[in-house]
This record gives sequence, C-alpha cells and structure tokens, in this order.
Amino acid sequence: MAALRAVTPDEKAPPKTVTQAAATGTHRELLVAMRDRIAKAVEDPKCPPRDLAALTRRLHEIAREIENNDAADEHEVASRGENLADEKFDPEAI
Repeated sequence: MAALRAVTPDEKAPPKTVTQAAATGTHRELLVAMRDRIAKAVEDPKCPPRDLAALTRRLHEIAREIENNDAADEHEVASRGENLADEKFDPEAI
C-alpha cells in the first residue's frame, strides 16, 4: 500500500483510463479518456490507414462534445450568478 502524502497546490490527479472512467468516472472523464485513447491510436504509425479516417472523425466528435459540454456548464453557472472557481487554500483557516 502506498503511503499517503500532501500534494502540492499545482499537482493534479493523473487522467483516468477508459476502463476506470467507465467504471467510476463522470461522463466528462469518460469522454476525456476516450479522446486520449483515440488520439494515441491516431498517432501510432502502425494504425491501419483504413481506420485512420474513422478514428480521426470520432476524435473530432469527442473533442467537440467535450467543448460543447464545458461551454454549457460555464453558461449554466454564469446564468445562476455563481462563481465556482477554487479559492487559494489557507491552512490558517482550519
């Protein structure tokens, strides 16, 4: 078992795999994992040319869906007048 440790303020969790995102992630995490997986396949020199067009098209569709979902989420937050940006952590507040 790995030891627990404090994270730095700029540290982010590693992206989930497609399997992890499908099992325990959000819809956005699944889309991001699929996008990343397809991007790797498209970049692979061994990717069969017959598959490249379909993979590229799907990559574009997923990227657009992520972008549209993010924009819709931002619009929803703005329309409610909420600001969900994280504030800097102040350990003195605890």
